[in-house]
Amino acid sequence: MGYRCFDVEVKDKVGHVVLNRPDELNTMIPEFWRELPEIVTRLSDDGGVRVLVISSTGRHFSAGMDLSVFTKGSIDGADGADGAGEAGRVNINRRLLVRRLQETFTSLERARMPVIAAIQGGCVGGAVDLVTACDMRYATENAFFVVQETNIGMTADVGTLQRLPKIIPDGIARELVYTGRRMPAARAHQVGLVNEVFPDTTAMAAGVAEIAAEIAAQSPLAIWGCKEMLVHARDHAVDEGLNYIATWQTGAFQPTDMAEAFKAKVEGRAPRYEDLPPAPRGL
Repeated sequence: MGYRCFDVEVKDKVGHVVLNRPDELNTMIPEFWRELPEIVTRLSDDGGVRVLVISSTGRHFSAGMDLSVFTKGSIDGADGADGAGEAGRVNINRRLLVRRLQETFTSLERARMPVIAAIQGGCVGGAVDLVTACDMRYATENAFFVVQETNIGMTADVGTLQRLPKIIPDGIARELVYTGRRMPAARAHQVGLVNEVFPDTTAMAAGVAEIAAEIAAQSPLAIWGCKEMLVHARDHAVDEGLNYIATWQTGAFQPTDMAEAFKAKVEGRAPRYEDLPPAPRGL
């Protein structure tokens, strides 16, 4: 299946989604917002992909939102947020547009597998929304992060303000947001926005591939449960999280994968876990 904004490949149970418009700085045109959730949902539903890596091409990871999303007023070609008409109806339609943009990146959190972002060069505006919705972030030495919305007179509205303070200290997040400054990779690593910094894209690709392979070797059912619990714990009180995991385990905790792990250890081999079943479709 061909996409305008992405190249997609699955190898050794690792999905690779690559932003492929380097000459346009991988800006997020209307097709981007339709294609990304479709790709992520398809790979998640398949059941055979255990880790997803999102990377990019060219000098910059992404320069963020393309203005055509707003000038066209829609991400699907229909009349939308900036169409003419009665103010109340136009404004409430704009809210629907923003919610649809938000859902694009929320699909990364809903995926049944961890999502890793590999970032080079500029990670600007909407790209910060994207990477903060990923499970882990890795960067090259020349990478930098900018909440560009502040610099163009608007409030970021696709997830950065909700997720960033859950990743880095609140005061640092506020400084980054209020000033619109660039945060270089070294500082991003220091404050915990990225897990590790690599000298270049080649080294980053190798390092991320190693991490992805380690995750892919684990029980996909256990990893799915871990992701569900970590995202839930971020947004809920401890007691609510404990209640959720207790409920989850009543159905998901089965001896099959544990038995395979112990058997593999005794036999001196890597465990062989069954893939997740394909998600139900057409409901």
